[in-house]
Order: sequence, then C-alpha cells, then structure tokens
Amino acid sequence: MLQPIVHPVAAARGVRLLLWRDDLLNPELPGNKARKLKYNLQQARAEGHSRLLTFGGAYSNHLAAVAAAGRIYGFDTTGLVRGEEHLPFNPTLARCAADGMVLHYLDRTTYRRRAEPEFLADVQRQFGSAYLLPEGGTNALALRGVAELITELRQHTDFDAVAVAAGTGGTLAGLALGLAEAGYPARAVGVAALKGADFLRAEIAALTQAATGKALANYELHTDYHFGGYAKLPADLRAFSQQFQTAYDVLLDPIYTSKLLFGILDLIEKKHFPPGSTVVAVHTGGLQAWAGFN
Repeated sequence: MLQPIVHPVAAARGVRLLLWRDDLLNPELPGNKARKLKYNLQQARAEGHSRLLTFGGAYSNHLAAVAAAGRIYGFDTTGLVRGEEHLPFNPTLARCAADGMVLHYLDRTTYRRRAEPEFLADVQRQFGSAYLLPEGGTNALALRGVAELITELRQHTDFDAVAVAAGTGGTLAGLALGLAEAGYPARAVGVAALKGADFLRAEIAALTQAATGKALANYELHTDYHFGGYAKLPADLRAFSQQFQTAYDVLLDPIYTSKLLFGILDLIEKKHFPPGSTVVAVHTGGLQAWAGFN
C-alpha cells in the first residue's frame, strides 16, 4: 500500500513523497522481518530443522518476529539475548516467551562473538541442532526476500529513490539488489538508526558482493540521524513522531521509521533530491517497540 505524504517541506522542494506501508503486510510478521525470514524459513524446512536459533537485544524486533514465525509455522525457537536477565520481562521479551521462544542471556563480551564459527559450533552443542539466523536476520537469503519489494513497488509507481532505516544494513542491501537485478535506475537510500554506523558501508558492500559477485553503487547511507544512538528516543524525536501521526494518521516506530522520516524530510529540505523526484520511504513495522518506550 502506498500512502502520499503531502508534507510542506516536500511540497516546497517539488518532491513527491510516498510511504510504502510494509507494516500492514502481515500484522504478526510486519514489514522487513517477514521478507527477511521468507526464504530462511524455506531453507530451514528443506534442511530438516525443527528449531530456529537467533540473537538480539532485549527490545529486538527480530527476536519478536522469529518467535512469532516459530509459532505460526511450527518451529521451536531459541533466542540468545544480549545482556543480563531482568524480571519481569519487558514487553518485547514477554511477547517472545508467549510465542514459545526459549530465552537465554549472554554477557556483552560473549555476545560480540555471535558471528564466530567456533562460537556458533559451541552454541549448537549447548542448545541443540538448530537453523541459525544472524542478528537482525541479515544474510544472503534475507536479501532475496527484501529484493522482491522492488517488483511490488514498481507495479504501483515510478520512483527515483526508495528509502529505508538501516540497522544491520540487510534491508538496504536487499533493496539495492532488487534495483540492480531489475535494471531500474533508482537509488536505495539508507538512514542509519545507530550511532557510529559508518561500519555498515563495508557490511552492505560485502552483502551485495556476495549476492551479485560485484560491488553495487546504487545505494547511499546517511549516518547523521541517529538521535544519540540505537533505541534512543529524545524528546524532539518523540515530538516528531507524534506530529507525524497527527498529520498523516501513521504511527512510526521509535527505533527505525521515526528516524527514517525525519532524515528523509531533512534531506529533501537540503535539496538532496532534485525537484520533480519521487521518493518512497518504506515503513518496516517495529511498532511493538512502543510498548517498552511507553
């Protein structure tokens, strides 16, 4: 679903701003999480796995999505959570547990080893055989699911840029892949949700290189709209989200899409997009995070 966002800033700069409502795609698996999981779940089934194991922080949309997917599609799920256990559960972890996810906690030093092959082998021995999903669900199969969004979007409109919030960079990389494979001359635009996100450029390049065999140059990453860091919600960002909801009847999530729309509007105001451009921002869901912030 495409929703026009008739904002004074966009109107003044001659930019057509649209919001792709991926948050409405599947109420239980909203937005980019469903896309990232689509082919991973198929692969897990093909390999004969009955358990999914993954990683995330205490407010992780990804953990919540994997737990929900396990309940819906009949997988057991295990979540390895960064940090110490706190009881009672916060709303995100309570939802994970209600969906049947078994939660274990890793201190931050151990958690940093989550991509090391030796550590992952130890995890398999400790928690049993499972299909491993990386933090954020970002891998080559995830990119394939995200890339399909480009085909869907082109059925509704022509566009010059498609913009998404970036956490691990997987959704941005998937959009770049979809544009490249379609030969479509638009750019993928990422707005980083975490502080110090310049490292994502190398990770996105590695993901697209692995998927296509070459480096892609059809995307950009903006790192100045983190509002103090991941999961930080200062008063000015909260006010922006509230104003956006009042004006357009759209609730943005506090971690990703609030920063995305703030950043895109600022880039429009700074004339980053030429007059006459159509910019599509993607609402990737994540609304469960409000329960923790509120």
